[in-house]
This record gives sequence, structure tokens and C-alpha cells, in this order.
Amino acid sequence: MTSLLPRFAPMSDLLAHAEGLWQAIVPDLPGFTVEVLPSIDSTNTELMRRARAGLMEPVLLAADEQTAGRGRLGKGWHSRAGQSLTFSLALPMAPTDWSGLSLAVGVSLAHSLHPEVRLKWPNDLWLHQRKLGGILVETAGTGGAAVRERLVVVGVGINIARPEAAAVAAQAASPVAAMAPAGLSEVLVGVTAGEVLARVAPALVRDLLAFESQGFAAFAQRFARLDALQGCGVQLSDGTQGTACGVDTTGALQVLTEQGMRAITSTEVSVRPC
Repeated sequence: MTSLLPRFAPMSDLLAHAEGLWQAIVPDLPGFTVEVLPSIDSTNTELMRRARAGLMEPVLLAADEQTAGRGRLGKGWHSRAGQSLTFSLALPMAPTDWSGLSLAVGVSLAHSLHPEVRLKWPNDLWLHQRKLGGILVETAGTGGAAVRERLVVVGVGINIARPEAAAVAAQAASPVAAMAPAGLSEVLVGVTAGEVLARVAPALVRDLLAFESQGFAAFAQRFARLDALQGCGVQLSDGTQGTACGVDTTGALQVLTEQGMRAITSTEVSVRPC
């Protein structure tokens, strides 16, 4: 277990939990390390840089502040110390089928965070119909003997602080009200980023290992119970409207349109309730 922090800097909340986190995870993931940085451009970007340089060991990289974070479809995700949790987890994986991986990550996080957290397909965490967090999954070739093996980098951003009432009210009056911010402190008063990391990371490692051996099938029923779009009217990015009808065995969203049932993959469109 390693921790990177400038000498004489006060111990951050994340760093205070690093040792316990390593002890909880290393039995399931030999060779695993934990790193905590005060500031970084993006934890996902850093781990992908390392992967391109040939560093493929399992590692969790967390940062108190992220200045150039990335979300799905190139969207930014910035964080300030104490206001949110940003971390990335990298580990080699070789599942038979990669389909539904981001949904499995969402299921794991939601169950670890709070019973009121729901999932908006394909990669958003929702609390009370507002965005609590997001997930970004990237992969890189390991160069190993296993043909299917790749280094998976799972990036997670979770709002911790309660959002300002003005920000919520402003977005509630807009056509994209469902994307107004939420903070975990609304349901877990006083919780810190380090405490949240300690809640979610060990279970996330175990669930990723379960996905590797069992695929999305091991998470499908749990996702269905957390699906925030089930039965809702949705509008796709191409303007098509329909009703969300859950996901299929690969994790593709099923949307019933006037032309019939349509399977939507995360690479094709973004989905907003209408």
C-alpha cells in the first residue's frame, strides 16, 4: 500500500482511510495498492497514462481535488476537496463477455451507498431524481498471454456535500430537471469522502471479480430493482421518444417506440426522461 502526499501536509480525510482500505481489499486482490493525491487532473487519465506505459498492476487512485475530470461522452467532472469523492480503480480482467460492466459497477455502488440511491442507465447514480454521481469505464490492453485480458479502469465521481438550494431550484425549473445535483450528505449527514470510499471500494472490487466470472447475469435482477427509468417516458438523443422497459441480457436499454422495441447501447445515444 502506498500513499503519495507532500511532506508536512496535513493528513487528508482520504489518506486517513487508505491503510484500512488496503487491508480490506488486498486479500481479494493480491498486489493491490492504494494511492492518495492532494490534486490531479483526472484519476482515470492518470491510470490510463500508466497503462500505456506498461503499468498494469491493480491500484486504487483517489484525489482530494480533480481539476480536469472526464465523464461519459467527453463531459467534464471537476471536484473540490471535501465536496465530492473522485477515485479510479484499475485491475486486469478477462471476462467472457464485457457487456453490462458499467451497469454492474452502478449496482455495486448503489447498494453500498444508501437504499434510496437509484441508477439511471447507463452510468448515473441518482438520489431523489437528481444526479448524485457518475461512472466512467475505460480499458487498455495488458499485453499478456490471455487474449481477453485487459486492464479495466473504473472512474467514479460522487457528490458528497449537500448542493446549494439555488442550484437545485434553478435546474428544477428547466427541461433537464432530472439532472439537478444531489449530495450524499442529504441522506447521510456528516459523511466524509474518506468514509464513502471505505464503504464502496471493497465491495466494488468483489463485484468486479464476480462480473469477471459470472458476467452481467449476476447483476441483472439487482439492476432491475434500482432502475430509475423503468416505465418512464424517455427521449433519445436522435429525438425518438418511447417508454423505457428495462435492459436485456447484455445491459442494452429496451425502449418501446412507435416503431417497436429498440435496443439502445451506451455508445449510441444519451437518454433523458421526458
